[in-house]
Amino acid sequence: MARTKEFDRDEAVRRAMVVFWEQGYEATSTDDLLRAMGIGRQSMYDTFGDKHGLYLDALRCYQTEYGANMAECLRSQPSPLAALREFLLSIPGATPKERARGCLSVNATAEMAHTDPEVATVLKSSGALGLGMLERIVREAQHKGELNPKLDARVAASFLLTTIGGLRLGAKAGTPPDTLRAVVDFTLAGLKSQ
Repeated sequence: MARTKEFDRDEAVRRAMVVFWEQGYEATSTDDLLRAMGIGRQSMYDTFGDKHGLYLDALRCYQTEYGANMAECLRSQPSPLAALREFLLSIPGATPKERARGCLSVNATAEMAHTDPEVATVLKSSGALGLGMLERIVREAQHKGELNPKLDARVAASFLLTTIGGLRLGAKAGTPPDTLRAVVDFTLAGLKSQ
């Protein structure tokens, strides 16, 4: 008779996500993951297939959680630009440990997207989700008169998504928060001047 799983799959994925986020894929051992998840080796293989399968689930978990946080922040203010500013400022406003950890999607892009098609597919999906949210906030800002209605919302959203990646990399590399905040102000001033 097969044993039933005695662990919360979603919680195990979240715990693995944190390990991958802090250490990267290559530097994370199976033993690191087993310790963090509190499960046995066979349970991991039965549930996730292998380390790579678990990594893909961890990336999807991050995409879901980060996307939900981003969406909530972008709806947090009556002014779309104020909400966008709040979201962008959350990057330099993070704790030193959070800044040093960076963004799991950005980290995965740098480490694996160019060599692993499955990781690249998950990251493209994540990027499309973020791009869509940013395009909506730009269109809302245009509708409310905060941005020029002639501004190409898709290009502006791509600019913002690239800026977010740059802010995350800068934060991870130790760029001072004041410098990152100045980049946020410059970014928004640039959008408004178009």
